[in-house]
Amino acid sequence: MNKKRARAFLAGLLVASAFCAVSVASASAAPAWRFNGEELGGTETLLGGAEKSGLSLLGVTTTCDNFLYQVDIWNKEGTGEGNVVDLPLFNCYTNTTCTVEAIEAESFPWPAKLSTISSSNYLTVKGVDVWILYGGWFCPMWGWWVNVTGSAGGLLSNATESATFSTSSFKATGTQLKALGGSVEWNGFFPSEGFGWNREEALSVS
Repeated sequence: MNKKRARAFLAGLLVASAFCAVSVASASAAPAWRFNGEELGGTETLLGGAEKSGLSLLGVTTTCDNFLYQVDIWNKEGTGEGNVVDLPLFNCYTNTTCTVEAIEAESFPWPAKLSTISSSNYLTVKGVDVWILYGGWFCPMWGWWVNVTGSAGGLLSNATESATFSTSSFKATGTQLKALGGSVEWNGFFPSEGFGWNREEALSVS
């Protein structure tokens, strides 16, 4: 190989290496938790209550009037992470003759992580574990303890400081909830706010 061809070959390698480095950096880029526009340092606790939320399986949608949650959050190497540590559920009912005799979220903490997919930010929660006991004489699941497990991905909005879980957000994040051998749909709107050092500060993800 002559010197001219060697220089061209080396230049090509450098360009290819630079391109790969940029591609890897772009692929690994992820959003961080922020308060008042500044990246969160240390940890913070998010608290909130779902304005609407429903778990649907076998034609039965379960709704809870009091759907509260606590999430501990932090940033690790520029990426937002967290743990769902509490999820008390009260005053629950269904859209059918089935009644909710008991409902309990278990196996905490549920690990959570931020990601950016097609320019939109998402929160993915893994390790979801909820038990529901249904009643009612005409309920097809009467006396059954139904265990909802899996992972859930929610679309984040800085404008409303919230996460919205839906069929489209599950599809985007590749997450799924299951129970009784089938898929469970979860639709809900979850606003949150900081409850520690960053209380009353604007929460955002970027």
